[in-house]
Amino acid sequence: MAEDFDGDWLDLREAYDAVARDLELGIALAEALPARPRLLDLGSGTGSLIRWLGPIIDRAQAWTMVDADAGLMSRAFDTMAERAEAIGLNATFPGKKTLLVHTPGGAWRVEGLLADLADAPDVLPLDRVDAVVCSALCDLVSRGWVTRMAAACAARRLPFYASLNVTGRERFLPPHPIDAIVMRGFRRDQRRDKGFGGTALGPAATEALATAFAAQGYTVLRTASDWRIDRRSREMAGMIAEGHAKAALPWERRRFDAILAWSKARADQAMARRLSVMIGHQDLLALPPD
Repeated sequence: MAEDFDGDWLDLREAYDAVARDLELGIALAEALPARPRLLDLGSGTGSLIRWLGPIIDRAQAWTMVDADAGLMSRAFDTMAERAEAIGLNATFPGKKTLLVHTPGGAWRVEGLLADLADAPDVLPLDRVDAVVCSALCDLVSRGWVTRMAAACAARRLPFYASLNVTGRERFLPPHPIDAIVMRGFRRDQRRDKGFGGTALGPAATEALATAFAAQGYTVLRTASDWRIDRRSREMAGMIAEGHAKAALPWERRRFDAILAWSKARADQAMARRLSVMIGHQDLLALPPD
């Protein structure tokens, strides 16, 4: 069973994700899709990637959200409808598991599929979609998972888009004497088994994706999509620091007290609007051969 994520955290990060993702890569994906594309969103969470890519595609489109968390799936439908209505769009539910968002460019049809992505690609309806997309997922998966996914996409000539894969480049400002220790523990946590059949790729995700899809004859495009959290974003900066400390503690037990002190210092700095954070990410788009 793959890891799950808190809906409030996903809502908090959505605006930062949207700013970080590379727009040109999103446009390149939209241009590669057919007139009425069908997309499969892996690890969809609350649907933030749909809300970002949908307007870029800007035409009638169909989405299947895939997640193992039934609570998040329900929240995603509610959030999609609420966000649409907040900007003046009509949202209707023609069925219990189907949402229609009526936009000037055409309707978005959104459906949900509850499935454990550890079992992908076998559990995915790849024969009924035109592209596979995901966000902040591929650094959690194993190399074997990526190899299987690339082969499955290639068999159906599907584009594959993965945004916000961590790169291992991180910076907290102002500096702290044990930043390196916290980062070391955090990087070790990134590589533990996250439920996808082996060691998680962590910062090696983008390279592993590029290698696997290139081996299938795909053209692979990569761009930076770093989070840059300035000092005004105290809640986000504080949450990132807290998450780093919690992840590092099991791996750096001899520095337990020092990491707790680091976490407290970073929380105080965030509240005082004196903490900024940069987290390195990359977006990747793999396009099948003509």
